[in-house]
Amino acid sequence: MTATQRRGRKIMMTPGELDEFLTTQRTCRVATVSQDGVPHVSALWFAWDGTSLWLYSVVRSKRWTQLRRDPRVAVVVDSGEEYDQLRGVELSGTVEFVGEVPRTGDLCAELDVPEILFARKNFGLEEMPHDGRHAWARLTPSAIASWDFRKLPPLR
Repeated sequence: MTATQRRGRKIMMTPGELDEFLTTQRTCRVATVSQDGVPHVSALWFAWDGTSLWLYSVVRSKRWTQLRRDPRVAVVVDSGEEYDQLRGVELSGTVEFVGEVPRTGDLCAELDVPEILFARKNFGLEEMPHDGRHAWARLTPSAIASWDFRKLPPLR
């Protein structure tokens, strides 16, 4: 599923830590590339199902347009203010588009789990509200790198 992280093994997250981190964090930064090669980074809420990162994006956004043209993406989820508190995960790969575009709530069994996870985490609801402006892209990462600076020995 993922490439082996070679650098920073001392501070990389265990699979359980990574799962807990991605399940509880709300905002990620999504990096896409324009047709002329200019990178674009934008913040977005997401859901993690233990295998894939689900991105719920406005379909009339620059991000969505660029993903439709080139579905390769890198995503960072991070937290911490002080050096010894920094934690994060970088996931990269190719997104797949799931469900209707824009999403209006048509039955789609593949979206049952991510929509419940997303609605609970971000809205405190048991059912996903659909506004007809967003759609789903699923990133099943081909590479994951993580860091947790809390694992470093204290600075002297």
